[in-house]
Parts: sequence; C-alpha cells; structure tokens
Amino acid sequence: MTKVAIVGYGNLGKACEKIAVQNKCFELIGIFTRRNPDLLTSPFGTKFYHQKDMDKFKEEVDVLVLCTGSKNDLVPLALRGAEDFNTVDAFDNHNEMKKYVSTLNKVAASHNHLSIVGAGWDPGLFSLMRCLFEGVTGSYAHTFWGEGVSQGHSEAVRGIEGVKRAVQYTLPREDAIVLVKEGRGDHLSNYDKHKRVCYVVADDLADKNAISMQIINMPDYFQGYETEIHFIDEDEFLKDHCHLNHGGKVICSENINEQFVIELDLMLDSNPDFTAIMLMSYAKCADRLYRKGERGARTILDIPVTYLFDDDRLDIISKYL
Repeated sequence: MTKVAIVGYGNLGKACEKIAVQNKCFELIGIFTRRNPDLLTSPFGTKFYHQKDMDKFKEEVDVLVLCTGSKNDLVPLALRGAEDFNTVDAFDNHNEMKKYVSTLNKVAASHNHLSIVGAGWDPGLFSLMRCLFEGVTGSYAHTFWGEGVSQGHSEAVRGIEGVKRAVQYTLPREDAIVLVKEGRGDHLSNYDKHKRVCYVVADDLADKNAISMQIINMPDYFQGYETEIHFIDEDEFLKDHCHLNHGGKVICSENINEQFVIELDLMLDSNPDFTAIMLMSYAKCADRLYRKGERGARTILDIPVTYLFDDDRLDIISKYL
C-alpha cells in the first residue's frame, strides 16, 4: 500500500482524492492547502492541513501528489517538496520541461528522493506515444489537442489581474488533420494546427483590452496562436462553460514509401478525472522505483510500463506479450 498526500484541492486534487480513497492500493494521509484548512470539508472525511506544515509529515508519506497549476505554483512547490518527499506531478509546460526536469533532478537526488514529472496525459501518455511512434517508424508524430478545455491554459488566464472566471478551449484544425493523415503535414507547427478560444468573466472595473493583450502575448501558452477572446457575463459562463471535457490525437503517417497511419485518439468527459488516473498510477510507480533505489527526477519516458502493474514481471509478459 502506498501512503499518499495531495497538495491542492481544485478539480485535479479532488479527482485524485476520489481515486485514493476508493483504491485499496492507497492510504490517503491528508490534503495540504494554502487556504485555511479549518474551512474545508471533504465528502470522504479526508483531513486537511496547511502547506506550511508539510514537512511535519515526511515520515508518514510515501509519495506527495502535486495538484497545483503549472504556470506559477507547481515548480517552487515541487522543488520544496522534493527535499522531504518523493513526488509526482502533471507539469504541463512543454517548453520548460527540460529545464524543470534538470533542476528538480538535482534537488531530488541530493535529498535522496524520487520525483516523477509530467505524468498526465500530455505531457505524459501522449509523450510516450510520440516517442514510441517516432522511434519505431522514423516518421514525425503530430499532436492535436482538443476539442476541449485546457486546465493549464484556463488557469493561466484566471491568474491575470481583473479576471474573475475564465475557460480556454483548444480547437484542432480539421484541414491540418487531413494533411497529416495524408503524410503531407511535416511543415505544420502546433500554431498551424490549433486555435485557442477564451471565454472570460472580468471584474466590473477591469480593463478588458489590457486583459486581452496579456492573454495573446503570454509566452508558452497563447503567443503565436490564433486566439479568440470573448468577454461574457457570469450567468452565461455558469450556464455554458463549466464542463471539463478534453481530448486529442497523436498521428504518425508516411506516404513516401509504404503508406501507413498510426493514430491514438483520446476523448475525455473530464480532463481532471483522467489526469488524476495518470497521476495516481505513477504515484504507485514512484513508490516502487524508490524502494528499488531510484533517485532523482524521472519522466514517463524513463519508466518501464511493467511498473504500472502489481503483478510479477513474467506474468505481465505472459498476458500482454
């Protein structure tokens, strides 16, 4: 049994909590929050603690599951957490991943801990498929995100001063998907393949033009993309924009020699629910790898898939190979 604690109690933290309390593989020690823990309640009766008290639990927790936003909160939290705990996160800034893994590796290794990084569905599951498809075929694996709600991009918009509520939809371009499947999409960038649409509820006195400029010029999130921004009232937002569906495709194709198309298609009713499934699976991996002597920062690309199972390795081979 893996003893876990969760940091953050938004949609992702709540989804991880549900898995932890319903799966006999886990014991949930508690949830750490920046808010007043006395004001929070859980439908499962989970105990809440303030984040400043995390180090008091380092002897009780096998893996710390980090469920905070990647843009501002996750990196400093992970670097702090890796001093006292093994950690797992769903860091989702692709452009900063190399730097983040390198920095976290030094902290985790020097404190004799293991951190698994980017263990969501992208980065995460899609990363593994891109690596596998390209490694086998030698052809480029294209990624399309959406149609759906991006938690990371929505959180980034909500972090702008004057924004009360916000959601961001990522929309794949159908003409780009056709080109990729025909093996004619090598010239396409992520910017060519997607459109981003934001629905924002602004504070009454907020400068909407300033908010719009901050969104479209935000590096790593919106800069370079065709981005639509719609300012709406709170009633419309609550009526039409509170669902959390998402998904995407990884497509690898070739039409020069032998024509082939390999495609992974993911459709999610709830983005945070599936991200939580990924996170909690790799929380178990972190515990197993740590007990085998693994230290430092690792990603889904570094971990054999057999570590996702409780079964003996030869039994797994017998079943799947």
